[in-house]
Amino acid sequence: MALRSVLPALLLLVVAQAGTAQALQDAPACPVLFAEGQAPVLANPKLADRAVPLCFEAFAVLHSGASRTPLYAAERLTRRSVSAARRVERADAFHDEDRLPEDDRATLSDYVRSGYDRGHLAPAGDMPTPTAQAESFSLANIVPQNRALNRGLWAAIEESVRRLATERGELFVVTGPIFEGRSVGAIKGRVLVPTELFKAIYDPRTGEAGAYLVANAAGAEWRAVSLAALRDRSGLDVFPALPEAAKAKAMDLPEPHEFSRDRQESFAGFLKQLAADILRRLWRELMRAIF
Repeated sequence: MALRSVLPALLLLVVAQAGTAQALQDAPACPVLFAEGQAPVLANPKLADRAVPLCFEAFAVLHSGASRTPLYAAERLTRRSVSAARRVERADAFHDEDRLPEDDRATLSDYVRSGYDRGHLAPAGDMPTPTAQAESFSLANIVPQNRALNRGLWAAIEESVRRLATERGELFVVTGPIFEGRSVGAIKGRVLVPTELFKAIYDPRTGEAGAYLVANAAGAEWRAVSLAALRDRSGLDVFPALPEAAKAKAMDLPEPHEFSRDRQESFAGFLKQLAADILRRLWRELMRAIF
């Protein structure tokens, strides 16, 4: 066959494959997990390099082959799903994600003696079934996280969001890393280490939204930021369907507090803590109104 007759066919194949890859990146694989069915949008096009969306039972991620980490994990938390997750016994089973190209994914050996925890974006504690929990241990849902942060403040933030979902009935949550600066570290020279982590929240009933932002370091303190500020810092529009007015104002986020799954908390104790959280928020709002 003549070369000039083969070239058009090859060109069509390349274009078709590129179009398929772009469609895979752009299309939300599991819209029920996204606010208004719209996946987060990469405001920074540099993040799109080798990015692959993956859908799991209870969360979705956009995985980057450049960083070998997820760029975000999206969840829909409800009162019922949080209650179900409380009854699922934790069984750690970290594993490689075989749906990703080998060169673009982290491996278990990357984290061995790395000095970092394998930090979940979509927490195991959010998973309402054993299957969903097992999926949360995919390395496609994991970033290198400071150990003290992962086991302290970050765990408290995760629990506070679960409690808020129980209180309000439904929340959409997007969690992700931020890689800031030209000298971002990497474990084993392969997996980039986030400089910061965020957890963004949207309450569809009230229209409120905001995000926790924390440095990936021991002794870090959290701060609340608006979605607009988070977009500028992370290059990610986490809830693109929201109006700009909602993105410009950070909601009043609950103070993180620790909770142990090993401690059998009574329902009365849970209600007491929930009431205390509500009163604390009302008091802060009153003080803001006065001063």
